[in-house]
Amino acid sequence: MADKKSPASGWPLIKGDFHSGDANSPVAVVTMGSHLDEQGICDAGAALCGSCKTENLGLEKVIANVIANPNIRFVLFVGTEVKGHLSGQTFAALHKNGVKEGRVVGAEGAIPFIENLTDVNIKRFQEQVEIVNIMESEDLGAIKAKINELKAKDPGAFAADAMVVEVKEAAGGAEEAGGEARPLSGEMALITARMKVIEKMVTDIGYRDKFAAGVYAGKIEGLMIGLIVSFALVGLLMLG
Repeated sequence: MADKKSPASGWPLIKGDFHSGDANSPVAVVTMGSHLDEQGICDAGAALCGSCKTENLGLEKVIANVIANPNIRFVLFVGTEVKGHLSGQTFAALHKNGVKEGRVVGAEGAIPFIENLTDVNIKRFQEQVEIVNIMESEDLGAIKAKINELKAKDPGAFAADAMVVEVKEAAGGAEEAGGEARPLSGEMALITARMKVIEKMVTDIGYRDKFAAGVYAGKIEGLMIGLIVSFALVGLLMLG
């Protein structure tokens, strides 16, 4: 039997639209925009099963629960893609490319901005699990067969212990309803994405202004020092 480790106390740590099963299972199942028989999928051998409707907060919650359990070595994508948010594509892009300046590299969703996960958390996720993608499949028989196939390949628990991440509920531009992330409408998602871009541009402009002000101040300071030294030299020559 493959070696196992204890997940973080109280696992799964982050609340959300999912069910939990055997904590020793190497498979977590993400149903994206579909609502399938999540408990039935857990009963079939998954450690965790639930939807992921947003490409920011929803994605962060799944990752936080995965890295809090070293026994999970596969994340199985099933169900339908979420229009506008493209949480499945964003999830795959994060696993492959990571995050740069808060944005998932290569993501095509409207607001793929990560706020709660550090580079260390993301690297751990990338190293701990393999992504298995059979998205658009909602056939429970096929999903359960894939779970059994992956369980047969169980490499054992990840070498490092459970990693605990705090996920703030209001992060990522998702609306909250009853403690569950609710995806924004397409229009609101687009507006939020543009606001994020504008916010970053304003921040960059601020940094540039500070740099320019520093350069200007440095020039003035250098000029004053040069004048003082020149006057001092002239005074010495006159005294001589």
